[in-house]
Amino acid sequence: MTFKEEILQGIPNTLPSKYEYPTGVNRAPKRKDILSKEEKQLAIRNALRYFPKDWHAALAQEFAQELQDFGRIYMYRFKPSYKIFARDIQDYPAKCTQAAAIMLMIQNNLDPAVAQHPEELITYGGNGAVFQNWAQYLLTMQYLANMTEEQTLHMYSGHPMGLFPSSKNAPRVVVTNGMMIPNYSKPDDWQKFNALGVTQYGQMTAGSFMYIGPQGIVHGTTITVMNAFRKKLPKNETPAGKIFLTAGLGGMSGAQPKAGNIAGCITICAEVNDKAATKRYEQGWVDVLIDNLDDLVARVKKAQANSEIVSIAFIGNVVDVWERFYDENIFIHVGSDQTSLHIPWTGGYYPVGISYDESNRLIREEPLVFKEKVQASLRRHAEAINKHVARGTYFFDYGNAFLLEASRAGADVMAENNIDFKYASYVQDILGPMCFDYGFGPFRWVCASGKPEDLDKTDEIAMHVLQDIMKDAPEEIQLQMQDNITWIKDAKKNKMVVGSQARILYADAEGRAKIAEAFNKAVAAGKIGPVVLGRDHHDVSGTDSPYRETSNIYDGSKFTADMAIHNVIGDSFRGATWVSIHNGGGVGWGEVMNGGFGMLLDGTKEADERLKNMLFFDVNNGIARRSWARNDEALFAIKREMARTPNLKVTIPNLVDNQLLENLF
Repeated sequence: MTFKEEILQGIPNTLPSKYEYPTGVNRAPKRKDILSKEEKQLAIRNALRYFPKDWHAALAQEFAQELQDFGRIYMYRFKPSYKIFARDIQDYPAKCTQAAAIMLMIQNNLDPAVAQHPEELITYGGNGAVFQNWAQYLLTMQYLANMTEEQTLHMYSGHPMGLFPSSKNAPRVVVTNGMMIPNYSKPDDWQKFNALGVTQYGQMTAGSFMYIGPQGIVHGTTITVMNAFRKKLPKNETPAGKIFLTAGLGGMSGAQPKAGNIAGCITICAEVNDKAATKRYEQGWVDVLIDNLDDLVARVKKAQANSEIVSIAFIGNVVDVWERFYDENIFIHVGSDQTSLHIPWTGGYYPVGISYDESNRLIREEPLVFKEKVQASLRRHAEAINKHVARGTYFFDYGNAFLLEASRAGADVMAENNIDFKYASYVQDILGPMCFDYGFGPFRWVCASGKPEDLDKTDEIAMHVLQDIMKDAPEEIQLQMQDNITWIKDAKKNKMVVGSQARILYADAEGRAKIAEAFNKAVAAGKIGPVVLGRDHHDVSGTDSPYRETSNIYDGSKFTADMAIHNVIGDSFRGATWVSIHNGGGVGWGEVMNGGFGMLLDGTKEADERLKNMLFFDVNNGIARRSWARNDEALFAIKREMARTPNLKVTIPNLVDNQLLENLF
């Protein structure tokens, strides 16, 4: 059976052979055994509804075993036999090009070179899932293959509810993930309903099919690290030979060594999972692989002495590194952490002093003991960081819930008012005021032809567009413009492509629209194939996250989620090809709401109209909210936009003299 025939088949007509799980792959950790006997029976009943009754007796036993062994029903037997990767858009069986583009992006998310746990349909972050099981994948691809331009596929947490009549102007797919009734939105609720097969955690770009490998966060990480060193170092001093210490080499955190190299420092990134560290080393995302502390200390001292620019993956626990570097008097200029602390009890963070294998055993067999070990490790972790900060280290929270979970563990991370954290998040200190408030955020594109030469052409187009915009750009955004021009100029040299031929670039609404318009013209002229636009949800307008994306909102509204909801609704009727809204992402289920989109540029006049309308709203929705919160940079940006866009009218806050308030209460 050909690839196209398998796609069109959906659920097979005959029961496939039992799946032989491949050896040596990075498996997802076993999830918590949380269901009662009756609930486990319900989980099996839920799973079997995808299949003919004749298969139920065989599959019931198999799914029960999966539930026992892994805490979830993944339906391994139904994983397709073909290789999963982003093919040329022409290779997909589809009645409309938009649907083929979405199929391409789904397969890119599940490509073993891209995904963290591809066998379990998890793209990154430990539990960021595209689908809950392989039956959902098969059905979704079949629906997309048969979709017309007057249908929309509605997806409930990985489950394809079905194709519904709509219109050519409607999104082709609408995705929701993890949307829970508030009173049923606690950690055990999420675990239980996920195990029942009725909801899932879509992370940010996993469940919305817009993940492009670790490159997706390299640019933002590069900007963050560069500006962290700018805050720390004298104006004319370079980061060469200076240390950036962090942790995590999974899907998103794997970007850190590459970003450190681009920023020009020594990067040490600790990772307890040797498979994850080795994968990044083999992919060329990290320069050196070290598995013991003595060798690490020696190599770092050599790098310091020679003012090197080098990235080092340390297979081990970062707490040991912080403590040993303190004892060795190794000065850390910049420090952070990007382990998956949004899921601290299920493999997102591993405690110091316990092996990786033993930790995984505790997760399965003694979860309460594991939780105690994690919290003790966080207290020790914070203590070591505090010692380095006293020596002059600049430490920032990287939006991974490190300070949040450390505070819950009783670590010394609170400010004197016992309300705020003693360390700022990178959004509060860097990305918020320098990028998001001005409208700059992670604009993405994927060359749907799969041709590297198409990506080269888009890089060149984007660079020329930015250079042209910069000629008249105000002083307030000159640094952002230059950083992005430098980034795109060096993008190919930095070898960031993993999976699809994709690129990321921080741009504001003007930059995004003009770049997209130039791409669409190039597609129309036959210079490049179709292009898929998107962005990380970690952006100006798509995400409401009080400890990350909106942590620099100080009017009390950072715990509200109106912006993300308006973002996805607004994008949906302004021309997005698909839209998504997730409960959870980056900092954890229940801690954030994310809205995202994808858009196909096929060279048509309709695509040109959609991109201008949708991209403008997608960015300025967030700037308007940030300006209403009285953020100076956002006030500048929205006033500038209203001056050049007469059809935009935004409510501007009247500023209050603080002295007026001092004696009121």
